[in-house]
Amino acid sequence: MNVLLGGLVIFATFVTLCNASCYLILNDVVPGESTKECTDLKGNKHPINSKWRTDSCDICTCQEKEISCCTLVATPVGYDIHKCQKIFNKEECKLTVVEKKNPHKTCDVSAWIL
Repeated sequence: MNVLLGGLVIFATFVTLCNASCYLILNDVVPGESTKECTDLKGNKHPINSKWRTDSCDICTCQEKEISCCTLVATPVGYDIHKCQKIFNKEECKLTVVEKKNPHKTCDVSAWIL
């Protein structure tokens, strides 16, 4: 029991330290029946092997056993958080980093995480 608990603590630590950019939603599968569609988190139905983009800029794919979704948005890291701020453009699924005092001026970003 202690080994299992220790393993879960280690797993939880790694999950919180990593930048999770993809996730799965399991389908309700009835044994012996074939699935022809997936239901997303908003209750929308999607045919097997279809792809779509969510309002939160994820690209999702409906598969027989699950929906897999990954973000399209790269997250900026390594910029001056005191001088600059992130601005999200939902139509372009893009974050930009601009100065707080002058939002028309972009800030230098050393790295982006997808």
